[in-house]
Amino acid sequence: MAELPILQFEEKIIETVERNSVVVIIGETGSGKSTQLSQILHRRGYTNSGVVGVTQPRRVAAVSVARRVSQELNVRLGEEVGYAIRFEDRTSERTRIKYLTDGVLLRESLSNPELDQYSVIILDEAHERSLNTDILLGLMKRLVKRRASNLKVLITSATLDGDKVSQFFSNCPVLNVPGKLYPVEILYSNERPKSYLESSLKTALDIHIKEPKGDVLIFMTGQDDIEKLVSKLEDRVRSLEEGSVLDAIILPLHGSLQPEMQVRVFSPPPPNCRRFIVATNIAETSLTVDGVVYVIDSGYVKQRQYNPSTGMYSLEVVQISKVQANQRAGRAGRTRPGKCYRLYPSVAYHEELLDATIPEIQRSSLAGSVLYLKSLDLPDIDILTFDFLDSPSSESLQDALKQLYLIDAIDENGLITRVGKTMAELPLEPSLSRTLMEANECGCLSQALTVAAMLSAETTLLPGRSKSTEKKRKHDHLDLPDGSGWGDHIQLLQIYECWHQTHYDIDWCKDRGLQVRGMTFVKDVRKQLCQIMQKIAKGSLDVQTSRRGKQTQQDYNNLRKALCVGYANQLAERMVFHNGYRTLGFKPQVVQVHPSSVLKPDDEGKFPNYVVYQELIATSRPYLRTVCAVNVAWVTPILNKVNKLNINKLSGGSGHIEEHAEGNISDLPKKDAVTAVPDDQESKIQAARERFLARKGKK
Repeated sequence: MAELPILQFEEKIIETVERNSVVVIIGETGSGKSTQLSQILHRRGYTNSGVVGVTQPRRVAAVSVARRVSQELNVRLGEEVGYAIRFEDRTSERTRIKYLTDGVLLRESLSNPELDQYSVIILDEAHERSLNTDILLGLMKRLVKRRASNLKVLITSATLDGDKVSQFFSNCPVLNVPGKLYPVEILYSNERPKSYLESSLKTALDIHIKEPKGDVLIFMTGQDDIEKLVSKLEDRVRSLEEGSVLDAIILPLHGSLQPEMQVRVFSPPPPNCRRFIVATNIAETSLTVDGVVYVIDSGYVKQRQYNPSTGMYSLEVVQISKVQANQRAGRAGRTRPGKCYRLYPSVAYHEELLDATIPEIQRSSLAGSVLYLKSLDLPDIDILTFDFLDSPSSESLQDALKQLYLIDAIDENGLITRVGKTMAELPLEPSLSRTLMEANECGCLSQALTVAAMLSAETTLLPGRSKSTEKKRKHDHLDLPDGSGWGDHIQLLQIYECWHQTHYDIDWCKDRGLQVRGMTFVKDVRKQLCQIMQKIAKGSLDVQTSRRGKQTQQDYNNLRKALCVGYANQLAERMVFHNGYRTLGFKPQVVQVHPSSVLKPDDEGKFPNYVVYQELIATSRPYLRTVCAVNVAWVTPILNKVNKLNINKLSGGSGHIEEHAEGNISDLPKKDAVTAVPDDQESKIQAARERFLARKGKK
């Protein structure tokens, strides 16, 4: 293997690092920055005074790069070289090079704000602009001032606005390391295809039939598209005349793939065999698949967008940016000259694609990040004026503050509460963290731990509950619990309890179409959450590790109450004239329960008056997904809190909110506003209701 370009700059890198607390390193694709920079620092003695920590935005990247570095140093993974991701820590006291997700480093800083176990912190793949990386950039700016003598911070990226980051860090030096080992020919389509999946299939087959040997990396938008293309490719390759082409292996690569399947992507193929790797944008950076000569770029990526004014997520397929397009092309030139087939015309690249990807911090819910910043308990931090590289909108920050106030993480003056501090220590989203805290008070922590673990699964557990489809799930033949009429959270608890009663029999999962790897992951997560809760409470929590064979009605009621408190900001009220809901903070707008939910209307066709939900998504229409019925008595305190909400106090600052945002803020519509349904719509609803009741009467 040829020497990686970054090694030629070792002396320059070390010289610059020794003279400066912060250094930006722009290492193009193929430069070796992710694997070699930590080793350079290790060789030069930086691990003698502490750990070299390298953050990655993605779990798969943290694991695979750590594995690669341990192999190159000929040490066992988890000893001198290790990794830490959510719910998995493969490090030891001997670890000197540690790869970890940016989220894990944030949580570490809660218990150790100085991060004094690290001599060097490398924020890798900063161009991806993940939410946690952007928070870390702001914190590193503060930390280097306090630890200037014994901490080095390196920000590394393939394609990043180095000057912008340099200015953010008081004009720190920027080093540029060339990357591509071989030239890559860019081939554009004459026009946009009607189906990028079919176009990818045709291009892949053309390469396989006409081009010399070399692996093919195909960028698709998500797991569903990947599975479809893998299936179609397997069928078409199988139908080719034997001996007319190379043998072929078709491999998927995405974040939900089980580890043993991920590893296959990094293993060399058999002789005279071409690999097709069908991947999400996870393969754009960090994950380098040796042997790739051809890249097929669909030009799209699946991206989650959060709208703070509605509290709604949408999962949209959008065009990639020029940065992403260049990253994808760079994957083809690692081992020899390569080709990148862009399934869009040249004019689209130059005129339609954004120069850079919109930072995640500007398209995400910030409740978790704001909770983290509040939990640092630093008097000079005003959430609305925190020093971000690219600031999120004031509306997003206000939305996060409202969420945290409603679930008791901060008080009416914006100060973090005891409950909020404990929530921040849990590796969960704030709503689930708060649910566990309340469940401990209600005597249903065991049940809540199960639900939290089920909702934390990395993959879709239940058959037919794909996030990319709205087709109604068929329950009849699956022999799964039905949630006892209370909804999806209760069903998740019941499913796990049934599995527990079989002593975690894998065949029981298979027979019911449950995702075996996901269920096993849930079991491990539940155990870890139990240990974390015990540790937080210093052993004072009465955490049940053994559960009764059958849940009682009281268990369900206690759990639903805990969910109501935890999901106070995700509360929905049934609108008077039909079975749509309005949500807390919504204008009078109808949302509906997702068809995949087990929550069903009663004999009169009515849904419960109040529900809490896991997620509000916009697909063909606004849907509440993963819902649970709650009682009005539990809801009243939440509505009272809404009426006392004052954003100016919650932010921790004063005088900087515009007048229209000051005072008591409540986006919850008044009762009379909700009932103002147009007459024609009301009559249609009434007619539909009568038809429903008529059908019920015939049964």
